[in-house]
Amino acid sequence: MKKKIAIFIPTYNAAKTLPLVIDRIPNSIKKEVEEIFVADDESKDNTYLVAIGYKKNKKLNNLKIFHHKKNKGYGGNQKWAYQYCINKGYDVVVMLHGDAQYAPEKIPDLIKPFYKNDKNIGMVFGSRMKGDPLKGGMPLYKFIGNKFLTLVENLVLGLNLSEYHSGYRAYDCKNLKKIPFHLCSDDFHFDSEIIVQLRLAGLKILETPIPTYYGEERCHVNVISYGMNVLRAMSEYLLHKSGIRRIKKYSIGK
Repeated sequence: MKKKIAIFIPTYNAAKTLPLVIDRIPNSIKKEVEEIFVADDESKDNTYLVAIGYKKNKKLNNLKIFHHKKNKGYGGNQKWAYQYCINKGYDVVVMLHGDAQYAPEKIPDLIKPFYKNDKNIGMVFGSRMKGDPLKGGMPLYKFIGNKFLTLVENLVLGLNLSEYHSGYRAYDCKNLKKIPFHLCSDDFHFDSEIIVQLRLAGLKILETPIPTYYGEERCHVNVISYGMNVLRAMSEYLLHKSGIRRIKKYSIGK
């Protein structure tokens, strides 16, 4: 059964890398998907103009370019994009970062599980930790931080994921409608909070290996703040689960 798939490319100051990212999406995927859309989050460079020029030069009819006049934040951009896909009636949305950190060639691996007609799949994500992330250039401090946070999150949520911090993800849009993702953070730990929501909704979270690549792109994540926010999200989950405190974003189906 054919799936209506969209590829969402969040960008922030990605003028140098965005054309390469779109170029590397397999031609078969470009023809298969309903829409590829760039959501530029008020970049300070000319990312938006580069995207417009790329669309014109490549004549890619299913490529759409959006520019947020006010920065929504990493999580806020995702909220906008997922609601957009739900409104459009898409079955699956793939998030592919515009900074070329994730391999577009792996999109077929991310969307493959959704063709098995398992209605309980909430998300499939590309895991760097199933390979050799240090060989791919992941800084040692990020590797250690990833391992530590993943250990904590697995213990808290009762899962056995290899990591929680990859931004290369594909979601089932019908299952996104079952969770209040709009209540998650506008910041980078949106990615962890939505996993908690998927877990509470009883939806499956699947992994597929991806290569790790760290280039010269600037990281916009404050790793200390990010780590503390992830731990806070886990603490809120425990408080909610124990009944000590009601956390609205984790009140799934209630």
